[in-house]
Amino acid sequence: MATKWPKPAQGSWTEHYPDLGTGPIPFRDSISPEFYALEREAVFKRAWLNISRVEETPEAGSYITRQIEAADASLLLVRDREGRIRAFHNLCRRRGHALVTPDFRATELRSTGDEFECRTCGWRYSLDGTLTALPDADQFSGLDTADYGLLPVQCDVWAGFVFVNMNPKPDQSLREFLGPMVTALEDYPFDRLTERYDWVAHNNSNWKIFADAFQEYYHVPSLHTQQVPPEVRDPNAGFTCGHFQLDGPHRVVSTAGTRRWLLAPEYMYPIERATQSGLVGPWRTPDIGELPAALNPGGIEPWGISNFQIFPNLEILIYGGWYLLYRYWPTSHNTHRFEAFTYFHPARTVRERIEHEVAAVVLKEFALQDAGMLGGTQAALEYDVIDDYPLSDQEILVRHLHKMSVDWVQAYQNSRAGAGV
Repeated sequence: MATKWPKPAQGSWTEHYPDLGTGPIPFRDSISPEFYALEREAVFKRAWLNISRVEETPEAGSYITRQIEAADASLLLVRDREGRIRAFHNLCRRRGHALVTPDFRATELRSTGDEFECRTCGWRYSLDGTLTALPDADQFSGLDTADYGLLPVQCDVWAGFVFVNMNPKPDQSLREFLGPMVTALEDYPFDRLTERYDWVAHNNSNWKIFADAFQEYYHVPSLHTQQVPPEVRDPNAGFTCGHFQLDGPHRVVSTAGTRRWLLAPEYMYPIERATQSGLVGPWRTPDIGELPAALNPGGIEPWGISNFQIFPNLEILIYGGWYLLYRYWPTSHNTHRFEAFTYFHPARTVRERIEHEVAAVVLKEFALQDAGMLGGTQAALEYDVIDDYPLSDQEILVRHLHKMSVDWVQAYQNSRAGAGV
C-alpha cells in the first residue's frame, strides 16, 4: 500500500521540515579538504551506492568495472552461474595486481566466460570469487586456496539497480536504507526501458554543487532562457515546482508538465520540431502500463516529471515513458565526475531511434548549461569572503542535501569518539 504523504501549502515547504531551519547556510562542506576527507569515510564508505543496472551484466560471466575514488575502490561486478550479481575488489590476492583492466567508460560490457585469470601471475578465480588454480601451487608453503578468494563487497539489487556498500557490515539493509518513498517506485517498469545513451563530464566543483542544480527550479528563468517558454522566462513569473518531499536522507521534487509548451517554436531547436523530440523526451512514447502512484507523490495535475534523489549521489528523473539517471562521483574536495544515462524503450522503428538520440543530445545540452557554471561557483565559494548564503523556500532540497552530508560526518565523528579512536 502506497504511503500517504502530507502536501504542504504553497510557499511553506521549510515550515513542514523545521529541523532544516530557514536561515542562510555556509556551503563550507563544499570547499574544505578536511571535510571531504571525513565525508569519504562517513558517507562514501558507509552508504549504499548505485553503480550499475542489471542489464549491464546480462549473462553469466559478463562483467564491468567501476572506479569509486571517494571510497578508494576499484570494483569488479560480475554475474555468476546462478544469476546473482556479485561485487569484488578488482585485485588479485597474490600481490595486488589488477585482476582485470579497469575500463575507462566503466560501462562497457565484457565477458570472462567461466573464470577470471590474472594476466600477471596466472591465478584463476571462479565467478563466485573462489581461487580455483594457481601455477606451481606447491611452491607456496601452507597456502589454503579457501583463504585466498577475491575480496567481496556487499552487493544488493533493488528494482534492477545494483548497489554496493563498502562497509563489510552495513548499518542497514539496502531496502531499509532506501525507505518507503523510494521503494514505492519498484513497480515502475524500469526493466522495459533498456535502450541507453550515456555520457560523462569531469567538473571543477564539489559534487554537491552540481547536485544542487537539479534540486530547485528557481534558476531556470535566468539560466535556461533558450529552452523554456515565455511564461517561464519571466524572472518574476513565480515559476516553481509543484511538490518537494523528504524521507530520511532522500529527496524528491516533482513539477507539472504540459504539451502546450511543445507548440512554442521560439524556444526549440529546429531538430526538435522536425523530430518531435527534445528536452522533454519523445513527444510520443509507447504505453508501458499503469504507473505507480508513488511516481507523483504530490498529486500534481498535469504531472510532468519527478526527480528522486537517493543519498548520497544518485538521481532518478522519471518522465513517465522514459527516465534519466545521474550520478555524481567525487574525485577531490573540488572536482567530481558526472555520469548521465538516458533510458528509453527499445526503438521499434528508425524514427523512434532518431527521436531517442535527439532527446539524449538536447538533454545533454541542458545539463551542460548548468555544468558550465560550476567552476565559477566553486571558485567564488573558495574565496570564502561570505560566511553564508540565503536559500528560498523552494530550495529546501539544497538545504537538506548539505545538512545530510554534515549530519553523516558528525555521526561518524561521534562514533569514533565513543569508541575512543
